[in-house]
Amino acid sequence: MPFTPAPWKRCIAPAPRVAVLRTSPATVVDDYRRLLHLARVEESLDPAAQTILKDNITWHQLHPAVNTTPWQLEGTILGLRDHGYADLVDVHNHTVVTDPFKGEVNLGFKPVYDKYEIPVKYNFRDADMKWELFTPQANMLVLPRIFPHGIRIPDYFPGRNIVQLPTMKTHTYTTYTGAMKNAFGGLLSAMRHYTHTWIHETLVDLLAIGQEIHTGMFATMDGTTAGEGPGPRTVLPHDKNIIIASADQVAIDAVAATLMGFDPLSLPCLRLAHEGGLGMGDLTHIEVVGDRDVLNERWNFKVGANFATGVGMLLWRTWPFNQMQKALFHTPLVKVFESASAIYHDDIKYPLESRKIVDTWLRDSPWGHLFTTEYASALTIPDRPATPPWKRKA
Repeated sequence: MPFTPAPWKRCIAPAPRVAVLRTSPATVVDDYRRLLHLARVEESLDPAAQTILKDNITWHQLHPAVNTTPWQLEGTILGLRDHGYADLVDVHNHTVVTDPFKGEVNLGFKPVYDKYEIPVKYNFRDADMKWELFTPQANMLVLPRIFPHGIRIPDYFPGRNIVQLPTMKTHTYTTYTGAMKNAFGGLLSAMRHYTHTWIHETLVDLLAIGQEIHTGMFATMDGTTAGEGPGPRTVLPHDKNIIIASADQVAIDAVAATLMGFDPLSLPCLRLAHEGGLGMGDLTHIEVVGDRDVLNERWNFKVGANFATGVGMLLWRTWPFNQMQKALFHTPLVKVFESASAIYHDDIKYPLESRKIVDTWLRDSPWGHLFTTEYASALTIPDRPATPPWKRKA
């Protein structure tokens, strides 16, 4: 898949800029527009290229701090249009426990797409894009070993800008999750679970690939409600009223990780990306603009694991299971783990525990009120999902 980056494309500056703002439900959409301006989005994206909005549907069920927020999506769209980026398209992926068609409704995305006439494409649907072999120019850490028959990426991605839209939350496998992890679903196919044993190195490889194929990269991160605990799905929400943006995927993650209470350079993916020159992970060399006093905060988030992520850690990271990767995950046996995860999350965890968290957030949080009044016209939160996971169509 030959591709030559646009000649105007800038390298990441020695001191990349990360914009941070405090916000409120009354001002958040306009604050996102100001955030993109402060982060100098116009210096990061090719004005002649189409721009992909890569949202994060980690779970198709509504759960605070788990997915891209609709106000993040709306504010980012308006901020991009303020700077002349009118050709926008949203791209979804799916996982074994995620239905993006259900998610775009339950998470309040659909009203935003309709309001601003944003088309949506799906990286798992042949009519929208196909998976083609790609040979990276950069030295890869693990992907050629994991995929010895070749690395495949969506043919739709090269030659386009991309804007990642993660949330601030912890993650059982990576400690935190942010802009770097958000590329995981977009650039890797449904076989992405092959990489979980080497997840940190995989994220670094994907960042290098992204910098090769995209004409520009940017990210906005939503911390209006941040998530602590056994992420990426079953986190405890904390209203933090923070939003962040940057062109440097490593720098924005370093700032977010710092706020959550982690040392960025102690996290393998950030350290490896920093050492590899793919971005800035050292907070002392990042220019933070906006509400700089936010950097005085440390939330001291804990990570932890639930049943599903705990089993995953056992199988992917613990001897002797980590020596049995192909037998466990490259054969039909993986369907057992996929079905168990789907049943656990949708049929056990959500109705018994997560539903209570969601109800409390909708009732007591100003962000829950914003969701209900502005974005939830089509939302349904069933006590138990209407369609069991084993009957769902892919």
